[in-house]
Amino acid sequence: MDGVLLDSEEFITQAGIMMFREKGFDVKESDFKPFTGMGENRFLGGVAEKYGIPFNLDQDKARAYAIYEQITRGKLKPLNGAAEFIEKCRKKTLKLAVATSADEVKMRINLRETGLSEKLFDVLVNGLEVQHKKPHPEIYLLAAHRLGLNPAHCLVVEDALSGMKAAKTAGCKCLAITSSFSAGDFTEADWIVKDLSEAPEACISW
Repeated sequence: MDGVLLDSEEFITQAGIMMFREKGFDVKESDFKPFTGMGENRFLGGVAEKYGIPFNLDQDKARAYAIYEQITRGKLKPLNGAAEFIEKCRKKTLKLAVATSADEVKMRINLRETGLSEKLFDVLVNGLEVQHKKPHPEIYLLAAHRLGLNPAHCLVVEDALSGMKAAKTAGCKCLAITSSFSAGDFTEADWIVKDLSEAPEACISW
């Protein structure tokens, strides 16, 4: 989802900064970078751990999401080519899933605010539904299972190296988006593009 369908990193980082400020602690944007893509438990918890900030996972995460929902209202947009790629896949009657490390509440906020209706997808899988985070393949194996598909018949679109590794370990093909890393970093990807507007026909026609 993040880095593929939309870019929410700026907003969830700001929400985290504001949440910690309410608790009486000033943290920096750069503090969150090492925990990007790991799900909000680690994204927020890692920063709290770094500074020894008392952290109530459920309460503080809920507050960060409440702030996130406020500051993203009317501001989230699909990344270039995302809506068109989804439409192309739907026309080919391909099954579609969102498989994100984010919690369900953030996933639903993101889809709503970008205008990418949940009805466009056959399956939604969020980070709270898996025990093992990427690069473990669990989230993609679960998504394939819910779609009723062999993972070897699935394409994963990823912007992160841990996601690429998860996709390939699951046995899927991988289309890499260079929104977060450079093309040279995606050593195991089957296709590499700048964004979904450049996705080759081959990646959905094999």
